[in-house]
Amino acid sequence: MAGNSEQLLKAVLDAAEEKKANDVVALNLQGISLIADYFVICHGNSDTQVLSIATEIRKRAEISGKRVRLEGMDTARWVLVDMGDVVAHVFHRDEREYYHLERLWSDAKAVETV
Repeated sequence: MAGNSEQLLKAVLDAAEEKKANDVVALNLQGISLIADYFVICHGNSDTQVLSIATEIRKRAEISGKRVRLEGMDTARWVLVDMGDVVAHVFHRDEREYYHLERLWSDAKAVETV
């Protein structure tokens, strides 16, 4: 199923790019964690942008036939978009700096995107 998770990862990255997400990082968690194959971490500069990014990611995942669970839409400070194989963390800029998930998952390799 790696192909499916890679296709979903591309859809998530495209959605984040379309909504002008900042500092998008995709981490490959395969062989490191059973949580997901990939984490996508990005941020928006306003509550509105955070919600817009998370909503677009959800739409594209649902088009791909994925069941999506969302957490954090009510505050728009850290929205978790759980699609099973791919989990997107859409932060408000300040929260991203505070939690710094990239450091917590430093064993994971960043995915090179074209």
